[in-house]
Amino acid sequence: MLKKRLTAILVIRDGIVVQSIGFSKYLPVGKAQIAVEFLNSWGIDEIIYLDISATPKDQGPDFLEIQSVSKKCFVPLVVGGGISSVGDMQKLVKFGADKIAINSAALKDPLLIKKGASILGNQCIVASIDVKLDKDKKYSVFSNFGIDIPEKDPVKWAKTLASLGAGEILLNCVDRNGSKVGYDINMVRMIVEAVDIPVIACGGAGHPQDFVDVMTQGRANCAAAGNFFHFTEHSVINAKAYLQKKGIDIRFDTQAHYMDFEFDDGGRIAKRPDRYLAEQRFKYYPPEII
Repeated sequence: MLKKRLTAILVIRDGIVVQSIGFSKYLPVGKAQIAVEFLNSWGIDEIIYLDISATPKDQGPDFLEIQSVSKKCFVPLVVGGGISSVGDMQKLVKFGADKIAINSAALKDPLLIKKGASILGNQCIVASIDVKLDKDKKYSVFSNFGIDIPEKDPVKWAKTLASLGAGEILLNCVDRNGSKVGYDINMVRMIVEAVDIPVIACGGAGHPQDFVDVMTQGRANCAAAGNFFHFTEHSVINAKAYLQKKGIDIRFDTQAHYMDFEFDDGGRIAKRPDRYLAEQRFKYYPPEII
């Protein structure tokens, strides 16, 4: 059985990483290259780079920026935003992307998924779906850019994308975005049970237990988060230590592992006694090679 994954989402707006709240409010975080360096050193399994400015401005991908980011990235790099053709996909791969995330372009032309998969392979195509509760409290496929949606039922749309050749589904729950209240387990499980390809769940992570819940109750193959990883040092290692203690089978091979630490109520590493901290001054730790 494949190990579960932790993926970091970098939401890019006007060239910088931002904190996204409900797909409507954005707070600056910093440069993508710096975020990628930190995430790599903390042991992230995958990074998804989503340029949310490209499509509304009718711009293509920033290939030189992707090339710059990819040079700092030593885990699989998924790139989305501004993609409108197979040519864009091929060029992104040439500039350093390992996988391509397609959202709005698939709403306009679903066959783009099939064309991309036939040339680059299913493993390269990540079909992204934004889901939101409508006024009747029903799940509906959502577009922030006024695009006509060919199929509003998320389950049916996920099945369509999988049948066209998508290798993975990236499920974004808009109502949970930036909320820190946990993933929409019901929505995630519905999609997981509907398709036979891996599902990446995104939206709502605020505590390491949220990752546990979406992987066990929601049965997601991968838990993705943006804001969760940006504001706490060693956030990935912290989360993986928590997951492993809860019995989740996840890749965890960083030199620092925190497995012998306890966690506080917020899911962060509990402070050790001052004596223990003082003793660490006289211990030698060889440099870690990433």
